[in-house]
Amino acid sequence: MLKVNSFRLSETYPIIIGGDRMTLIAGPCSIEGWDMCDQVAAELKSICDELEINYVFKGSFDKANRSNVHAGRGVGMEKGLVILNDIKEKYEIPVTTDVHETYQCKEVAKVCDMLQIPAYLCRQTDLIMESARTGKAVNIKKGQFMAPWNMDNVIDKMKSCNNEKIILCERGTTFGYNRLVVDMQGLLDMRKLGYPVFLDATHSVQQPGSGKEFTSGNREFAPYMMNAGLAVGVDGIFAEVHPDPDKAISDGPSQIKLSDIRSIIENAKKYDDLTRSL
Repeated sequence: MLKVNSFRLSETYPIIIGGDRMTLIAGPCSIEGWDMCDQVAAELKSICDELEINYVFKGSFDKANRSNVHAGRGVGMEKGLVILNDIKEKYEIPVTTDVHETYQCKEVAKVCDMLQIPAYLCRQTDLIMESARTGKAVNIKKGQFMAPWNMDNVIDKMKSCNNEKIILCERGTTFGYNRLVVDMQGLLDMRKLGYPVFLDATHSVQQPGSGKEFTSGNREFAPYMMNAGLAVGVDGIFAEVHPDPDKAISDGPSQIKLSDIRSIIENAKKYDDLTRSL
């Protein structure tokens, strides 16, 4: 595997991103309430502890890029950060969420160990730099419209703020209309930039706009995307997981069912172990 600039996630958690263990960033697409987040976090932490996988809980307090103006967006920043903080303290795990506006970065950084930049916003200079100035790790989704090697400019924006806690995350590239593809060579191209690369296994199987008023997807393909990325040699996996995806307020068709996630992660770990042994 290509060597990358690994880093410790935070002072509190000894997780090494880009180190010798797989990292899983996972949780529901939207924070819909405490009970659901608690259920997902409990199961994923148990699985990751058992398999010796680094785990970061993810949940979005606002889905600001919905297809439909009437679609649910989440619980909002104030309530969302309370829930994330409670998850963090109860399970003693790091947490992350999306930021969409520069003013959100400092507030989110008070709770979260990692900030996440949505793919549509990966070229927003002010947002990238304000996230970097928090000193927290930043997971940057590669835009569906960008070549892997063009992420070097995003890296330069982070480095200009003296922050190299950078994750580059592949989430599929636009292929005509209503379809995304993942360029497996592109994963290696991004890793050559010197920073950890993750594969977003669930957003990669979206079918943007194919539901007319919402984004559809094929969750049954997510495990294959996960395994393929790990076989290539990514440092970690991003996945959205929900107890009942068909009732989720966002990204239901591409989220993995919580009841299915154990066997999927167990199988993915075998791919990761094999790749790291080569």
